[in-house]
Amino acid sequence: MNEDKKNAIIVSLNDDNTEIVELADTLNYQTLKIFIQHREQPDVQSYIGQGKTEEIKEFLEKNEKPIDLLIVNGNLKPSQWFILEKKLNIDVYDRIRLILTIFEKHAERREAKLQVRLAQLQYERPFVRELIHRARNGEHPGFLAGGEYQVDDYYEMIKRQTKKIKEELKNISDNRELRRRHRHKSGFYLVSLAGYTNAGKSSLLNLLSKENVKVDGKLFSTLSTTTRKISSNNMPILLTDTVGFIKDLPALIIDAFHSTLEEIKVADIILLIVDISEEKETIEYKLKTSLDELAEIGTTSPIIIVCNKTDLLNEKQISERIAYIQKKGLIENKKTVTISTKNQENINELLTTVYDILPQLTRIQIKLPINEETQSLISWIYEKASVKDISYTDLVTLSVECNPEIKNKIISKCQSLDGTVSF
Repeated sequence: MNEDKKNAIIVSLNDDNTEIVELADTLNYQTLKIFIQHREQPDVQSYIGQGKTEEIKEFLEKNEKPIDLLIVNGNLKPSQWFILEKKLNIDVYDRIRLILTIFEKHAERREAKLQVRLAQLQYERPFVRELIHRARNGEHPGFLAGGEYQVDDYYEMIKRQTKKIKEELKNISDNRELRRRHRHKSGFYLVSLAGYTNAGKSSLLNLLSKENVKVDGKLFSTLSTTTRKISSNNMPILLTDTVGFIKDLPALIIDAFHSTLEEIKVADIILLIVDISEEKETIEYKLKTSLDELAEIGTTSPIIIVCNKTDLLNEKQISERIAYIQKKGLIENKKTVTISTKNQENINELLTTVYDILPQLTRIQIKLPINEETQSLISWIYEKASVKDISYTDLVTLSVECNPEIKNKIISKCQSLDGTVSF
C-alpha cells in the first residue's frame, strides 16, 4: 500500500531544482511550490532575505493545503535553520538532512543502519550546540532533541553513541577485509559497480548474476553492499553493488560509509554506470560527479564506463551523447560500452571488455587421467577459473585462464592426481 503523499515547499537560490524535487519525492513529499531567490551567497542570518521569508510566511498562512515541510536546496548553518523554523513555524530540512532521512528510511541491514546513524549524529552535533546556545539565552526550540529532552544531555549522548558506533563499524570493516582476502586467495576477481544514484547498478547486478536484488527506481534504494558471483563465462568474478553517488555528497556521509565505499577502492575493475538516456548536460555533471567521488575515495583501478538504458534512445542519439562526453574529456583513456539491462543488449560485449582488462590472467594447459576424482577436480576448476577449451581422449585436456592467486592451487591439485600442467 502506498503512503499518502505529504506536502512540501522548496526554497532555492537557483533554478536547478530537479534533483531536490526527486529527493523529496523519494521521501514521499509532493512539492507544491518552489520559492527561488537568485543570489550568489545565502543570507548570513536566514539563508534567504527578509522579503522572501515574508513571502513564504504569507503563502503558508493562506495556502489551503497544509504544508508539512520546508526543504532548502542547500546546506544550512545551525543559526540559519533555527531562524527559519522560528519565523515560519514549520519543520525545515536542508539538503543533507533530507538525504539522511532517505538513508534512514532505506537502511535495512545492521551495517547500513549504523552508518546512517553515525552520519546523522555527525550532522546533528553542531545543531545541538546551537540549541544549547539558544536555550541558555532563554529560547526554546523543539528540533532533534525535542521539548522532552535537555539538549545538553542529548549532546553528551551524541558523543557516546558516535564512539560506540565507530567501534562497531570498525569490527564490521575488519571482518569484510578478511572476507576480501579469502576471496582473492580463492581465485576470485572483485568488480565493483559504481555510479550516480538510480543509474541502473542493481539492475545490472541482477542481470549478470541471475539474482533478484531489490530494484526500487527511487534514489538511494541501495545502501548496503551486495556481492554476487557473475553467472556466465566460467570466470570467478564477484560483483559488488553499493550506495550511489550524488552531487556534493556530504563529507559526513562519505566518512560514515567509508568501510562500504572501500569495496569500490579495492576492486580489480570498476564499472561506472551512466544513464545515457538523460540530457547531455545531465549526463555530463552526473558522470563528472561520479568520477570526482571515485577520486575522493582514492581509487586507482581501471574504470569501464557503462552507458545504460540505450533502449530509450535511437542510434543517432546514443552516438551524439557519447561524442559529447568524449569532447568534454570525461572518458579519455577509459573503455566505454553501451548496454541496455532492460533488453539485455551488449551484455556479452561488456563481459568481454571486463575479461580483457582483468589483471594478470594466466593461461595454463592441464592433462588429467580420466577417473572419478578427476571429474570432481574439473568441477572445482570450472568454479575457480575460466575453462577455454576441454577435450577427452585417453586423457582430459583443459585450457584454462585463471587468477595467479589460484594457479598454484590448480597445479598442486592436478599433480596430486598424477596430472601434468604446462604454460
